[in-house]
Amino acid sequence: MTRVLAVRLDNDGDVLLAGPAVRALAASAGSLDLLVSPAGRSAARLLPGVDDVLVADVPWSGYVPPAADPARLQALVTLLAERHYDRCVIFTSFHQSPLPMALLARMAGIGYVAGTSVDYPGSLLDVRHRRPEGLHEVEAALDLVRATGGLARGRRRRPPRPAPPVGCGALTRRG
Repeated sequence: MTRVLAVRLDNDGDVLLAGPAVRALAASAGSLDLLVSPAGRSAARLLPGVDDVLVADVPWSGYVPPAADPARLQALVTLLAERHYDRCVIFTSFHQSPLPMALLARMAGIGYVAGTSVDYPGSLLDVRHRRPEGLHEVEAALDLVRATGGLARGRRRRPPRPAPPVGCGALTRRG
């Protein structure tokens, strides 16, 4: 059974935007927990496929981030280590770095870590995903999941085509 930790350390809206990607990860995981900030806790509890919601107030995220407290960060590392995750997928916006969280995941013994990063990650990321320009947050998160192998390429759901108006002549479909 693969134990996966998904991370989105932002507010409720950002956590909801990561929802389709979290659900896609959950479909291929044996167990999936979601680590969020206090500002994302309410939304995290609404997402399907999440077994447990963990909350951490970290110094690299939020409108008014807390001071870097070594004891608090070590407590988070200890908690993650006790849960024995196999994989960690870190979701961020285009202007954020997954590297602080990736370091904590490595310190917790998580053997596979993925995130979107423009910065050189050294050995912190197994998958250094590069976000294609112009993608909406939802699509960017799904693209990261796809890069981890958690979502097959080309299997995205597309909205159904609208029905033609009544009384139209012959319709031609372009393939």
